[in-house]
Amino acid sequence: MSKRYKQLIEKIDIAKSYSLTEASAFIKELKSAKFDETVEIALNLNVDPRHADQMIRGAVVLPHGTGKVVRVAVFAKGTKADEAKAAGADIVGTDDLVAQIKEGVFNFDVVVAAPDCMGLVGQIGRILGPKGLMPNPKTGTVTPDVATAVKNVKGGQVSFRVDKKGNIHAGIGKVSFEAEKIAENMKAFVQTINKLKPSTAKGRYIKNGALSLTMSPALKLDILELAEIR
Repeated sequence: MSKRYKQLIEKIDIAKSYSLTEASAFIKELKSAKFDETVEIALNLNVDPRHADQMIRGAVVLPHGTGKVVRVAVFAKGTKADEAKAAGADIVGTDDLVAQIKEGVFNFDVVVAAPDCMGLVGQIGRILGPKGLMPNPKTGTVTPDVATAVKNVKGGQVSFRVDKKGNIHAGIGKVSFEAEKIAENMKAFVQTINKLKPSTAKGRYIKNGALSLTMSPALKLDILELAEIR
């Protein structure tokens, strides 16, 4: 453990559960890197992802964006391709895009697809899947409205998926954001997670929550407050 990291830990009250307002303000005091660190939220949910109805997955458009420039590739043709380009897509294609991906060229961060192009996308599913790039209707990346999907992704949409241990991680902004904007982004994210609570999930849904920066230790969040965000 570095001296810098130890100094950051000493600033934190490890016995305290921080409210959203407190955590959003205090997290800015933990900045130590020379770059604009990402503010990251981590939640542990009381679900069993082995059951299909407890596989928590989706997307949320954060009110203040993520602070990250996102490059979007779109599988679309005809008028849908034109709409995607007009909405700001970085790459639009069909067979040519498949060929590019097969060659290992990934100059994009998110893939969007029109439904009539999913047959093409299926050809490279084994390449996109492990990289977390496979389009999915639950995250709004398979849709006939490709223009809105591109705008959402560019405007701060965050996709999430629970892992096998019930954990969800997401970047919800930058440390340079005002504390109020960090809090509002965090609230929007947690609100979406709460809306996806399965009816079969028993007991406390959000078991633990934490907020951190790319290079900082984590602040423990008040899970009672998180549970009340609707």
